[in-house]
Amino acid sequence: MIPDSDPPEFARLTGAMRRCRICVERPRIAPLPHEPRPIFQVAADVRLVVASQAPGIRAHVSGVPFQDPSGVRLRQWMELDEARFYDPHRVAILPMGFCFPGHDAAKGDLPPRPECRPAWHDEVFAALPAVETVLAIGLHAIRYHAPRLGVPRPAGQGLGETVADWRRYFERPAPRMLPLPHPSWRNSAWLKRNPWFEAELLPVLRAEVRRLV
Repeated sequence: MIPDSDPPEFARLTGAMRRCRICVERPRIAPLPHEPRPIFQVAADVRLVVASQAPGIRAHVSGVPFQDPSGVRLRQWMELDEARFYDPHRVAILPMGFCFPGHDAAKGDLPPRPECRPAWHDEVFAALPAVETVLAIGLHAIRYHAPRLGVPRPAGQGLGETVADWRRYFERPAPRMLPLPHPSWRNSAWLKRNPWFEAELLPVLRAEVRRLV
């Protein structure tokens, strides 16, 4: 969904983001193997950001982020219905790579493209002064947002350790970050091994979503 009430400068920025072809025309690595299709949602007045990794193949086909089992789980974590989740004035979805990056040899998704972050992220987040909380999903998002928000990660801290250390990043003045694992069902075993995630972190996440959304 494209907001119809954004300031002209912000609308020009997001329009340029939607037309981006940098990963084909000026790639840093092998060019994107398919036509670019930047997928994100954002409005200038949004207070909550879902900072994900990159769209998957289903999002690439449909043009809608998180319309897959991972999105179902993420909305369950947030206790949001689709109407509120897909309202760009309530929830921004700004992945570290705007386009589906393609598959690796094992048919898994490749990492986010390296062109997006330096081309767009600093500018778009500077244009979002109302943002109070970033839900940083996965290490690519965490590595960008933690130092951007003034909370560098300890050296060598992995994803599970960062999520377990969520208070470091969240219990501070806004803007703040709440680190999360990817809601993929492939992570079900990790969630079972770490029951504190559901018992301790999800209530905090849900309370923050209720406050902001």
